[in-house]
Amino acid sequence: MSKFEFKPKLFLDLRGYNKEKLTADIMAGLIVGIVALPLAIAFGIASGVTPEKGIITAIIAGLAVSLFGGSRVQIGGPTGAFIVIIYGIIQQYGEAGLLVATVMAGVFLILLGVFHLGTIIKYIPYPIVVGFTSGIAVTIFTTQIKDLFGLTIDNVPADFIEKWIVYIRHFGSLDVWSTVVGIVSVAIIALSPKLTHKIPGSLIAIIVMTVGVYLMKQYGIATQVETIGDRFMIKAELPGMNVPELNWESIKQLMAPAITIAILGAIESLLSATVADGVIGDHHDSNQELVGQGIANILSPIFGGIPATGAIARTMTNINNGGRTPVAGIVHAVVLLLIFLLLMPLAQYIPMACLAGVLVIVSYNMSGWRTFRELLRNPKSDVAVLLITFFLTVIFDLTVAIEFGLVLACLLFIKRVMETTEVNLFKDEIIPTDADGTVISEEHLHIPDHTEVYEINGPYFFGIANRFEEVVLQTKEQPKVRIIRMRKVPFIDSTGIHNLTNLCEMSHREGVHIILSGVNPKVHEALKKSGFYELLGKKNICDNIHTALEVARHYLNR
Repeated sequence: MSKFEFKPKLFLDLRGYNKEKLTADIMAGLIVGIVALPLAIAFGIASGVTPEKGIITAIIAGLAVSLFGGSRVQIGGPTGAFIVIIYGIIQQYGEAGLLVATVMAGVFLILLGVFHLGTIIKYIPYPIVVGFTSGIAVTIFTTQIKDLFGLTIDNVPADFIEKWIVYIRHFGSLDVWSTVVGIVSVAIIALSPKLTHKIPGSLIAIIVMTVGVYLMKQYGIATQVETIGDRFMIKAELPGMNVPELNWESIKQLMAPAITIAILGAIESLLSATVADGVIGDHHDSNQELVGQGIANILSPIFGGIPATGAIARTMTNINNGGRTPVAGIVHAVVLLLIFLLLMPLAQYIPMACLAGVLVIVSYNMSGWRTFRELLRNPKSDVAVLLITFFLTVIFDLTVAIEFGLVLACLLFIKRVMETTEVNLFKDEIIPTDADGTVISEEHLHIPDHTEVYEINGPYFFGIANRFEEVVLQTKEQPKVRIIRMRKVPFIDSTGIHNLTNLCEMSHREGVHIILSGVNPKVHEALKKSGFYELLGKKNICDNIHTALEVARHYLNR
């Protein structure tokens, strides 16, 4: 494995930086900063923390990702995917537990990047990604029902099913004006792209509904519509550093939530960077991106923020408005900082129903229902992974869903590999073919009497080793020579070596001679290191089937 080199994209892009790029990045950063504002507030509140924590996260994490990340256009910050996780951690461990778990996740992300595991994250099965993303979307939507309709509920249960039972019981407490604000907000966000692509619909909805509700309250109308100021004390000041106290007990307790944050953060950030690459024709450094995300998740909680990752919507906004270097992301963070220090007190007038409407649209866009529907047409195994991950995410939590989904996907992968790996037995003759199975000679190879040739086509690992042993033991007549043809075996694991060793020892006791044919270099090295060749003897390791048959004839004619 090559040594990791710390090379953020920002350092590379500054070498040929010019006025034109700066102008484009400033404009893009300004627009992305404005777009990020309502989302940061909404994500903060929905996650169970104060609205300023959402903005602080967008500032600190957005700055860190742009400074140290491996993508030119990635915009970091709080995202909808983390809402469910953060809320659950706070409910169980408090904000102090969230602080420790986020810092731990940041360390894990850095280690993933340093040890070049960025590319491995990309191989998480697509049905799992779609399953938990859609599940999170449904969960986010569910959490917004109370505020969207202004329901009077003292304590909303954390459990998905119990939550809906409570909603149904209390639906009679629906507030008409809150419902109007929520539905109109959804309509504005949904319809605004038809009028303008420059100003985000969420910002238009927040401005219009905030002004509208404020004026109505002044005239004694809709006084019961709850605003951010009714629920939170708004502070337009940056918090001091809060370094967590780490001890072994808290580390053990928060290991699972930290791993969940790290995995989800890695998946979402690399997915966002990959989508961005396709648009701008670039290639991000996945390992450097994970290091940047790790630094962001260490700094964010220390300065009062929450977990963050690459945000696809904001990254695409950056690209669409001309951003092409990490400077745009830095500008976006500065814009948010200025808004936070100068205009944050105005956030107290934003209606909660309007923010609920923003998150309803976020959950809809996040659901990917069209992709979900298309995956239902795939093989049953993929559908099973998709549905199980989805329902576990909705009914239980994302940690359980990812763990179970990955285990199920791995088991199904092993099953598929086993199904593609073949074990063929030849007793009379062999038709010469190349590695792809194409016939290369019309002359058939004659197999000597009392000789069997077994050809393994595929990986020789724990899933197939037992099957090969069963095929060997099923032969009715005991041969004097067994040739194991391994030219199509790309790798062998310890279980395969163990079973092969047992087969050779058993064959020797029964007076059966074993010969290996066509072992590739990787498998050859693995067998050599295990000491297998000392058991078999160098002369019985042949380069091809022709030599193996000659060795068999020589042994039989002794």
